[in-house]
Amino acid sequence: MTGAAMRVSQEEFEKAKDQLKLLKVDPGNEVKLKLYALFKQATEGPCSSPKPSMLDFVKKAKWDAWNSLGSLSKDNARQKYVDLVLSLVSSEPSSKAKDTTSESKQGYETLQVTTTDNITKIMLNRPDKKNAITTQMYREIIQAVEEAAKDDSVITVVTGNGDYYCSGNDLNNFTNIPSGGIEKMAKDGAVLLEDFVSHFIDFPKPLIAVVNGPAVGISVTLLGLFDIVYATDRATFHTPFSELGQSPEGCSSYMFPKIMGLPKANEMLLFNRKLTAREACTWGLVTEVFPDKTFEKEVWIRLKAYANLPKNSLALSKQLIRGVEKEMLHKVNCQECERLKERWLSDECMNAVLKFFEKKSKL
Repeated sequence: MTGAAMRVSQEEFEKAKDQLKLLKVDPGNEVKLKLYALFKQATEGPCSSPKPSMLDFVKKAKWDAWNSLGSLSKDNARQKYVDLVLSLVSSEPSSKAKDTTSESKQGYETLQVTTTDNITKIMLNRPDKKNAITTQMYREIIQAVEEAAKDDSVITVVTGNGDYYCSGNDLNNFTNIPSGGIEKMAKDGAVLLEDFVSHFIDFPKPLIAVVNGPAVGISVTLLGLFDIVYATDRATFHTPFSELGQSPEGCSSYMFPKIMGLPKANEMLLFNRKLTAREACTWGLVTEVFPDKTFEKEVWIRLKAYANLPKNSLALSKQLIRGVEKEMLHKVNCQECERLKERWLSDECMNAVLKFFEKKSKL
């Protein structure tokens, strides 16, 4: 009986390896770490290789994931591997779901971009990852914002698909280390971030954030560059930079003290205070808060009314309001990105990111 069961389990294991190659949706690095660890444990047993350097994020994360399995037997690891693969296969989206995603303009993979009733809507579209921003999403948002600036729409709206507005940077970005090493990754990341924020500083039309759920990191700091911010009462606003060994971005080091005053800005940017939607409104970061049940309906009634206003009048008025600070904002953006580049190479940041992956890799 035991021998037969083991043979069946081995057959299932081999089949699971083949099924994994056929997945159409990337399960994400957290799941990949679990799969890697279970595969190594199932085929080689407990981790016996030397611990990699902490500067090698990828090898260190893999080693930690495998080492966290301890003395788990090969048979149990094989079973857990098969169960995990089967759960991934069963959660693959249907063809109908794929067709819905493919309706996005310009073939975006991480966004849904539409223009209707003089409104261009840019929807962050990684709901299974809480709309965490990958390097690809940064580039796609830049493209979408460039196109929205030139199209015939009157206003542009940014929102999120699913329960979250945006959970901030996808920390898996830190695992995609280029051939030039960590220094090149930090340099490229700072250049991309500065370009990303610059597009919001220079955006010529009214820019409205429709915050449909919790917002974290860059998705919060960037709100100071929006002209209106509407939020559901379910939203929260969190900038945990100190916890991650990082520093503010999105011109928040300049805009937040202007918007809410220095003491409150310090609470958010230095000491990681998470605001409720009502608090964010009281502090001036949010324009108005709506009940979650009626949020979409009430907000879109207003947006459609705004979109019927004279296009050129709105754009010229925004130039008068925002134009005087553009030079300062670009200067602040440059300084913030330079500081972040330094932070990304610091021991504090590296240790914080490693702790994040160690926590995620535990089964």
